[in-house]
Amino acid sequence: MAQRSPAEIRSSIEANRMELALSVDRLRGEVARLTDWRGHVQRHRGQLIAGAAVVGVVMGIRMLRRRGGQD
Repeated sequence: MAQRSPAEIRSSIEANRMELALSVDRLRGEVARLTDWRGHVQRHRGQLIAGAAVVGVVMGIRMLRRRGGQD
């Protein structure tokens, strides 16, 4: 392995430090994007409304069936 001068080592460490800082910033952005539930709701509003409607209909039918059996 070739010997590096102290200046080369310092330069390499600084380059690695800058690259690591950039990677951490990218990771923070990705984590923020993935955990943004308000954004997910906004992007999938139609599907959420449709799902809620289906759940409401199913629950209503079950309640009517249960009520009809008790009378």
